Amino acid sequence: MRGGAAYDEIADWYEAEFLPQRALAEDELEIARTLRLLLGPGDGPCLEIGCGTGVYAEQVRALGRKPIGVDLSAGMLRYARDRLPTVRADAGRLPVPDGTLPAVVAVMVHTDMPGYAAVLREAARVLAPGGVFVHVGVHPCFCGGFADRTDRNAVLIRPGYRDSNWTKESWTDRGIRDKVGATHWPLPELLQMFLDAGLTFERFAEGGSPTPIVLAARARRPA
Repeated sequence: MRGGAAYDEIADWYEAEFLPQRALAEDELEIARTLRLLLGPGDGPCLEIGCGTGVYAEQVRALGRKPIGVDLSAGMLRYARDRLPTVRADAGRLPVPDGTLPAVVAVMVHTDMPGYAAVLREAARVLAPGGVFVHVGVHPCFCGGFADRTDRNAVLIRPGYRDSNWTKESWTDRGIRDKVGATHWPLPELLQMFLDAGLTFERFAEGGSPTPIVLAARARRPA
């Protein structure tokens, strides 16, 4: 999982500057709505992969679940500890026994993880039979180094969508991509990772308008 040392370097900026900026955009991203729709109410532990500073813990908790976070960045976890129980670990090698969790989520982190296919296999491994996995991430069709979102009403898509790559190219200097970089997969490649991990899709959602910013999916480990 990329981002340990890189995210350590930006942890203070992320907490003090980026998160307040993100809070103003939450309605635009529709992440809270998406979690309610795809994760839904439940009980028991819910593991958040790549929890960062734990900003989504309260939304998971509001659904009746008990959030637990895992992240590779000690700097980010320094802030997360006040929001949820955490463990520092690589998402590709989760310190969780097989088949033990009712729910796992990954929220706005898949582009930080060049080995996301391995992360999905780990999510499937730790889920109990019938357990649910919810992915919420930037929309691969409309967000990336190839997409200029300067004008939200007229997103400019340049060549590059079909290229799987890591880049720091970004349309803004107020986000994450230009600081630590991001990995892009075209939509078919991203969705195939879920199937290869043995997860079964159940529902999809998008967030943001007029052009979606977020693509989300609910998948399940077969019972």
